[in-house]
Amino acid sequence: TMNPYNDQHLKMYFYENRLKTFEGWPFEEDCLCTPENMAKAGFVHTPSENSPDTAMCFFCLKELEGWEPDDEPKKEHKSHSPSCHFIALKKKVEELSVEEFVKLQMERQKFFINKSNKDAVTKFREAGKLRRADISKTAMGEE
Repeated sequence: TMNPYNDQHLKMYFYENRLKTFEGWPFEEDCLCTPENMAKAGFVHTPSENSPDTAMCFFCLKELEGWEPDDEPKKEHKSHSPSCHFIALKKKVEELSVEEFVKLQMERQKFFINKSNKDAVTKFREAGKLRRADISKTAMGEE
C-alpha cells in the first residue's frame, strides 16, 4: 500500500529527487515541459510500457499523459488538479515551518486515502464483473 510517510514518498518533497525520476523523459530541449519544469511543478516521472510520458504529482497523485512540447507543467497541474496544495504553495518546502509542513502532510494524507479508496472500489467492481460472468456461464450450462 502507498504510505505518504515512508522515506521514498517524503523524499519527493524535494525538487532534486523529483528531477532524478525524469530519466528517459521524451521532452528535453526547446520545450516547456522539460524535466526541470515538470519537477518544479511537483511531478515525478511514472512511465509505463505504452505511455513513456506519464507523470504524477507526488502530492495530489494526479497522473497526466499525452504531453505536448508547449504544455506548461504548472498550468496543466493547476487546471487538472485545482485542489492540490503543493502547486498552490507560496514558498519553497525548505522554507516551511514545522507546523506548516505538518499541515501540508495532513492534506497530502487525504489524497493518498482518496486514491487508495478509489483503487479498492475499482478492484471490487472488476472482481464483481468477473464473478457475474462466471455465474452467467454456469447458468447457461457452459461449464
